[in-house]
Amino acid sequence: MALKFIDAEKHINDTIIFPSFSLDVLPNEVAAICTSVNVREQLIDILLGTKLLSNGNIQNLSEKRLAFFFLNDGLYERLSVNELLKFYQQLYQSDESTENIIRIVQLDLKKNKKIKDLTYSEKKRAQLACILLQNSEVYIMEEPDQNLDVESKRIFISVLNQLRLTKKTVLILTSHLESAVTVADKTYRLDEKGLHIVQTEEVQQNVSDVEIEKEDKGIQPIRFEKIPTKVNEKIVLFNPPEIDFIESTDGQSFIHIKGENFPCSFTLNELEERLLPFGFFRCHRSYIVNLQKVREVITWTRNSFSLVLEDEKTSVPLSKTKMADLKGILGLK
Repeated sequence: MALKFIDAEKHINDTIIFPSFSLDVLPNEVAAICTSVNVREQLIDILLGTKLLSNGNIQNLSEKRLAFFFLNDGLYERLSVNELLKFYQQLYQSDESTENIIRIVQLDLKKNKKIKDLTYSEKKRAQLACILLQNSEVYIMEEPDQNLDVESKRIFISVLNQLRLTKKTVLILTSHLESAVTVADKTYRLDEKGLHIVQTEEVQQNVSDVEIEKEDKGIQPIRFEKIPTKVNEKIVLFNPPEIDFIESTDGQSFIHIKGENFPCSFTLNELEERLLPFGFFRCHRSYIVNLQKVREVITWTRNSFSLVLEDEKTSVPLSKTKMADLKGILGLK
């Protein structure tokens, strides 16, 4: 069963929570919407039916075949893992085998252990087991891999693969883009400008393979404006205006966007050259900033300066030698 958003929009009084968007999440597909905490919570309430859209609708929502994996979902901590799953099996009148579900989330050795004695990651795996027992057609997951240990993340991704194979529909709601592109088939951003897809592609070849292929086919270099970053085995492409600033640490460049950072294979010098036409400025030997995102220039001492960005929380160092250059760009004397 597909989950279909049609011109979905939410506003409270004169405040737009999210603008109108349409989206089809298909069976055997894992889609992720990366958005703010406020928007995420509103979407969950709407999917639960406790709040209504201002405009538009969500098809198949009335079927009540949704299973929810919440970020904060209290389990019955006095029960053992096995007792908890038996309870949920009866609650949902499930034909699923609890032994099989326990094996899938790899809690075999902990099945007689009380929930309160499990680690955080093990509790999340028990929570995952509970929603698998429901055998629903659509799964809504809120920050499902947040703060999980490495083993639990691996198990979570394995479960997502099984849900794909059984033609389930999965929608992940998160504020972490890195998490979204790691686990989802399609990743979207939902912000004040609406819903737009985050372009990703699987890494199939290494750089040398690509260069050889170019030589064989005689491909001519073209101007490419997007900046590639790598997240696990995916390449994520960002438009320059999305970038807040770039930092170089121990020879590695990191692209910073809305509080998250992504590694980039280009050096700071290469990025400076590529981004100069888009209004970026080398404000420090280790930093490049998007001047369109700068709100204030703060002078701490005669030799110490900072650039404060639009969120008024993030600041980037400005070196003394670059202060004169910045004044020239701004038309100040």
